[in-house]
Order: sequence, then C-alpha cells, then structure tokens
Amino acid sequence: MSSSNQNVASQLRKLIEDGHYPQGERLGEEAVAEQLGISRTPVRLAFRTLEQEGLLKRAGKRGFMVREFTDADVHCAVEVRGVLEGLAARRLAEHGVSSQQREEFEFWIHKGREVLDKGYLVEEDIQSWIELNWHFHELIVCSAGSGVIADAISRNNHLPFAAAASIVIDKGKLSHEYRKLQLAQLHHELIFQSLVNGEGARVEMLMREHALIGIRYSELL
Repeated sequence: MSSSNQNVASQLRKLIEDGHYPQGERLGEEAVAEQLGISRTPVRLAFRTLEQEGLLKRAGKRGFMVREFTDADVHCAVEVRGVLEGLAARRLAEHGVSSQQREEFEFWIHKGREVLDKGYLVEEDIQSWIELNWHFHELIVCSAGSGVIADAISRNNHLPFAAAASIVIDKGKLSHEYRKLQLAQLHHELIFQSLVNGEGARVEMLMREHALIGIRYSELL
C-alpha cells in the first residue's frame, strides 16, 4: 500500500478509535471519501486494510461495517502479540543475530532516530514511523526461524488494533505523540542491544512491555 493509502487507513483507525464511526455503523466509500475530501480509490484500499486488521467487516456485497469489540478485547490481543513477539525475540537472541540481520536492525533504528532527532513531529512523520515500526517488528518475527510463531502472529493481527502496523498516532497532539515515540524508540534500541548480546530472557520481557506502549503509557505521558 502506498504512503497515501496508508495515511487514509491511519485516519480511519483514529476516527474509529474516537467513536466518530461507531461500532456497528455501515461505511460507504463515497460518503467517507467526501468526509475526508479525497477520492474513492484510497478509501477502498484503506477499507480492505482495516478489514484485514479486524476493524471492519463486510456488510453486503459492497459495503463495510465497523466491527464490535471491547477495550478488553483490544488489550488482550495486544498482550498476545507481545507474548508471541517476545517468544520470537528470545529465540533470535538465543540462536544469534547474523551480520545481515544486525545491519537491517541498525537501518530501521537509524530511521527512527531520523524521525525524532529534530525534537518534534510533523504530520509527515506519522507514516514514516508506522512504516519503520512495522519493519522492525516484522524483522524480529521473520528472523526467529519459526513458521509457527509467524502464523500465530498473523492470525492475531486480524484482531482490532493488534497488529504492529495498526498503531494510532494522533496528529492533533503531536507533542504528546513525540514523547510516546521517544519511548518506543528507546525500546527498539534496548531490544536490539539485548538481541545482539544474546539476552533471551531480557529481550522477551522488553517485547512484552513494548507492546503495551499505546495502551498503558498514554496516561503517564
């Protein structure tokens, strides 16, 4: 999906989270496109993405409906992802990080620093962060050498707000979000440090804690 289409999906996630599109409400491409001031094509693609993430479900041949879920459902699904990613990270730490894997991790960590080094966020940074965050998490899962873990995470990703790519960044509160992403970046760097040092138990704990940033840390920040 292009960055433009990712941006539309991100906007819709936030609108659903805020209750602008209530659970059970039917969504039409034309109406949403008009509300967002864009064409129908990126809305159509965003609908498909959010269907895969479990936020929307089919309603008839052409329409979609916002899926019903509770805060407890979201919290549990995110915790499950943290457990599974923690298991993947522990396996990777115990097996050893290759030189190629190390270079890939360093690349995405550097991308995170580039987003944050200027000391604030702009709206364009949102998609940059969502992309690099997804790649960082995907690299851990793919490098663990377990199709079982990858398959379990893939199934869990179909639950609302569970996937690493379905994080919500509020463009109306970028100073608040900057602090949250600073913490997420620190986690990425600590996770990488633990991986290359072969610290399986530590990196497993870090991944489980990292998954909770969007749920537990907002009030503290």
